[in-house]
Amino acid sequence: MKSKESVSKYIPKLGLSLTKYTGSQLIERVGEDIIRSVVASILCGGNVRSLTEGLTQRRISLSNASMLIAYLKASKNIKDFNQNLLPIVSNELKTEKLSTEQKIFLQWFIGLTGKSIQNVLRSDSEQVQAYLKELDNAIKNAVTQSKAEFGDLLGTFTINKENYLLSWPSILQLFTAIGTQTLALRGSEKSMYGKLFEKLILGSLLTILGFEKINPNDSTKSKKVFWLSQRESKRESDATLLYKPGIGVRFDIGFIGPGNTEISLDKVSRFEREMEFGRQQHFMSTIILVDRIGEGSRITDLAKKIDGHIVQMSMNYWVKEICDILKKNVGFEHKLLKMSNEESLNYVNSEMKKINLNSFM
Repeated sequence: MKSKESVSKYIPKLGLSLTKYTGSQLIERVGEDIIRSVVASILCGGNVRSLTEGLTQRRISLSNASMLIAYLKASKNIKDFNQNLLPIVSNELKTEKLSTEQKIFLQWFIGLTGKSIQNVLRSDSEQVQAYLKELDNAIKNAVTQSKAEFGDLLGTFTINKENYLLSWPSILQLFTAIGTQTLALRGSEKSMYGKLFEKLILGSLLTILGFEKINPNDSTKSKKVFWLSQRESKRESDATLLYKPGIGVRFDIGFIGPGNTEISLDKVSRFEREMEFGRQQHFMSTIILVDRIGEGSRITDLAKKIDGHIVQMSMNYWVKEICDILKKNVGFEHKLLKMSNEESLNYVNSEMKKINLNSFM
């Protein structure tokens, strides 16, 4: 049973639901049609970051609203909460039986994210206490300077006909929590969207091109098939395609901008030219998908020297470019090869409507 000093009981269910979720849960919550339209846009040259920014902002805004509600309710119902927020929350994190979502939310209250606990505090309890003391001093100093610079602050929030008071100490504590929460969610979104859309883009691309997704652990098919994220003894490719026995292509994808050509080259050179599968050696070429390549970059020429190809997803017709590369490399034939650029975009959008995105998760 929770003590009277429990802050977690004031966290709205909405806030808890937004702290952490998987890619498949995102598809379920946002809707497959919306995610499918994002994937279709990326296949036609759209920027995954800009296309997902609206989803990120929505999550952050609702989480910030939940943080405000949790703070106001805790400050009104827990004695001396504003004066003792840090020890109250840190004590609850140590002594209460909490869900993962509650822990994450409470850590935001005291300015901590999962990464900052590992990197800054190194998961050391003594360092946590030292950190809390420094944070408390920082907020108190900020309160003193804010009063000197701007004067006294006293405000009233009215939510559902109930009034809540805020002053410099409480508003700065709240800003600290919301700032930490926003930082954590942006980092989480970047990682989640990257991993999620890598699979969705490659899975959708290869399905549209007529390849069948298989599980390489229980299938020995080697004609017009592919699989995603297969770990091997030395390297890992984001997708592996077998066009026919003995001939295949590895795909690697990264939302890499023009300032990271070294990373792009590393991706090109990471794979060997042969792979054993189904008791047969397969000659493998490599295709790297990146967001953009900067002007004057030598990365494309360097890739050619090791039989690799780099394709920019910022180009509108990059799916058709993939077809051209596959045609030259493995003799691939597809109706897209005979279409105009504009026809290829219409084809991609039409085929995307038939794809089950959950099959790639």
